[in-house]
Amino acid sequence: MNVAVVKYNAGNIYSVIHALQRLGVNPILTDDPELLQKADKVLFPGQGEASNAMHYLREHGLDKVIKDLKNPILGICIGQQLMCRHSEEGDTDCLGIFDADVLRFVPQKHEDKVPHMGWNQLEGPKSELFKGFCEGEFVYFVHSFYVPVCENTIATTQYIKPFSAALHKDNFYATQFHPEKSGSVGERIIKNFLEL
Repeated sequence: MNVAVVKYNAGNIYSVIHALQRLGVNPILTDDPELLQKADKVLFPGQGEASNAMHYLREHGLDKVIKDLKNPILGICIGQQLMCRHSEEGDTDCLGIFDADVLRFVPQKHEDKVPHMGWNQLEGPKSELFKGFCEGEFVYFVHSFYVPVCENTIATTQYIKPFSAALHKDNFYATQFHPEKSGSVGERIIKNFLEL
């Protein structure tokens, strides 16, 4: 299987590559439009800041390439946020694949810590991405911004308020959590994505 990981100015790319390698897949890390279009599956992971990430994507023509992909693509963490319409982080216009805005967590009480870091449960997972899943499985999050529940939401998590833990539209899939850091549960999600 030909799997590509989008190369851009984001952190945490290599943990995704290692997760794929554990499943017997050797992905290519690339910002070459042709290689991304030819791949059977594309992963768009990362941790970073929205405006800097979008600047890089636009500068390298990757914004148009990602939006035009016809093969299955999985955005992870900031990858999910960049696939939305707009982010409050840096007041940034994003790719607009999902018709939703990315908002900053606002603590409501003293124990609400931002960034949200740690293990939280998935609620109402639906889609082939969660094949074989039970309600309430735990996955790992690290983020200060979130996507509200919207028409593309395929799983939610509760932290301060309910938010989109995962999104899906056409060939575009995305998770706010890090499947590559979520143990056997996350490994199942990556495997399900590869089997789409």
